[in-house]
Amino acid sequence: MLYLIGLGLSSAEDITLRGLKVVQQCARVYLEAYTSILMSASKEDLEKLYGREVILADREMVESSSDSILEDADKVDVAFLVVGDPFGATTHTDLIIRARSLGIPFEAIHNASVMNAVGACGLQLYNFGQTVSLVFFTDNWKPDSFYDRIKENRRIGLHTLVLLDIKVKEQSFENMARGRKIYEPPRYMNIETAASQLLEIEDLRNEQAYTEDTPCVSVSRLGSPGQKFVAATLGDLADIESGEPLHSLVILGHRTHEMEIEYLLDFATDKNKFQKAVETEVESAKELQPPAPVDEDND
Repeated sequence: MLYLIGLGLSSAEDITLRGLKVVQQCARVYLEAYTSILMSASKEDLEKLYGREVILADREMVESSSDSILEDADKVDVAFLVVGDPFGATTHTDLIIRARSLGIPFEAIHNASVMNAVGACGLQLYNFGQTVSLVFFTDNWKPDSFYDRIKENRRIGLHTLVLLDIKVKEQSFENMARGRKIYEPPRYMNIETAASQLLEIEDLRNEQAYTEDTPCVSVSRLGSPGQKFVAATLGDLADIESGEPLHSLVILGHRTHEMEIEYLLDFATDKNKFQKAVETEVESAKELQPPAPVDEDND
């Protein structure tokens, strides 16, 4: 059996009791080590808790050498550990498709992920639209496919969760071209960089999907004892110090409920400014609404 096991968001102990029992019975245990990290636990911490060796599975192994992970999984139990929930990244769906093709049974053991835990900032999960990812820009590569998704969400008033890039075991173009197995130090996008990149694309596209006055919430170290939320305009978030990773960002939609705003105001750097930004969003949305239909006289 192949088991895909969610680890939760922060510490080694965030694994479910069922997940822990399964890990301890498995012949091999892999830790997916590139889509996210456990903020308060190392590989050694996991091994100490599990009483098992943990094999780090980088992007290359999972996407190009999945046969090594699935080897004999039809005869023995194999665990594939994922920070958050097993279905938080499409890569893990690909692994299941591969297992199916080989006739290997599989089971998922779920856990908390950013996709549901983000509700801790006070925004209701029902009011979220499409989730987008934001990657680190380079001098000549600034992908903006996320922009249209945000624009679609904002058009119908829904919040947008923006997942920020992490770079783990990445090679420079030069080392890649020369075939040298030399990797760059890990990098984790912070709120300041994310807000600046979002505004840079708005300046280029100029379609008013959002502006520097759009109300947002920064989400830092979600699920850890040091988690922190900051409610401010996108422009203000470009200047804050967000601290240690991991980070995410939420762009508010105009269908914001009064209870959401009341909850968020405790996290606002400037309560009056944030309240005004939200009210402006709501009023602007009303101006865009089509006029109510009028019943015409049959005569």
